[in-house]
Amino acid sequence: MIDYTLLTLAIALLAVTVLGKVRLHDWWIRACEFPRVQIVSLAVLVAFAALWLGNDGLQKWVLAILVVVLALQLYRILPWTRLWPLQVQSAEPGQEDRCVTLMIANVLTPNRNSEGLIRQVQEHRPDVLLTLESDQWWGDQLDAAFGDWPTIIRVPLENLYGMHLYSRLPLEEAEVSYLIQDDIPSIHGWLRLPSRDRVKLHAVHPRPPAPSESEESLWRDAELLLIGQQIHKDGYPAIVAGDLNDVAWSRTTRLFCRVSGMLDPRRGRGMFNSFHAERWYLRWPLDHVFTTEHFTLGRIERLAPFGSDHFPILTTLCFRPSRADEHEAPEADRDEHQEARENIREGKIREQDD
Repeated sequence: MIDYTLLTLAIALLAVTVLGKVRLHDWWIRACEFPRVQIVSLAVLVAFAALWLGNDGLQKWVLAILVVVLALQLYRILPWTRLWPLQVQSAEPGQEDRCVTLMIANVLTPNRNSEGLIRQVQEHRPDVLLTLESDQWWGDQLDAAFGDWPTIIRVPLENLYGMHLYSRLPLEEAEVSYLIQDDIPSIHGWLRLPSRDRVKLHAVHPRPPAPSESEESLWRDAELLLIGQQIHKDGYPAIVAGDLNDVAWSRTTRLFCRVSGMLDPRRGRGMFNSFHAERWYLRWPLDHVFTTEHFTLGRIERLAPFGSDHFPILTTLCFRPSRADEHEAPEADRDEHQEARENIREGKIREQDD
């Protein structure tokens, strides 16, 4: 009996692994891309159980299936470990006037521990604070603490997609856009660094693929790819930051990076899992900072929880275009650019039909 149970578990893990590779937008298929670390952990446990409890009859089949599962999963997640080369090179000292420190915090709208977040902002002193899921109540608390910052963009919403951006640096030509869906905002503008250089900031929080939110990932994918397409077309130095409601290793995020040519500073450094703050067994990287090849990394760290289901993420990026040739920016081929265009077009059409 135990052998068939282990075989069933191994087949289930393989099925979830294979489903994650299917090119469909259904939420339950895209959700298979999230728990790769959890799948690896379960596969290892089942393999040990098969070695300890299984008999020679089915044991080899169980182990063979699990080897395939581990190979496919590790292929995707190893780049976000220290076993992989860095994708964004480390910044050298003495470049402070070229650097910007961003803090991303999905506050969780019902959470009312604003003091926990405010205290961390005061401690780490970021140049830019981006909050997500912040409603009017959160905006009032943040205004009381940071209302004297030179640049403030307020988009208080009650639908879990409110955003507030506080910046000590000028944010020029700032605008709030609704790129795909008319209830999902994003913030865009040119950050003026102390060095007087300008870099484009895109702050985003697309709708996730989940039964309570969206039956498909199409709108999330279209929004990310639309921004990536613009960055690739115009070639400007850019930072994309926010809760992407997607994991770093997903097909969509990898396609976004190739289409835009953007780099992930976590690659070669760690996963920096920002969700779920209260459930250690369900953690993956949802809050992201991507950069073009014009930047190096000063630091990246996950901060302490403050009552939200997300940890804050703190990142320091330094604008160093002279070191761009030290990076290998990903590139999309013709088919991938076509796939991005089709996703964007379908996302816009579907939104109009709804």
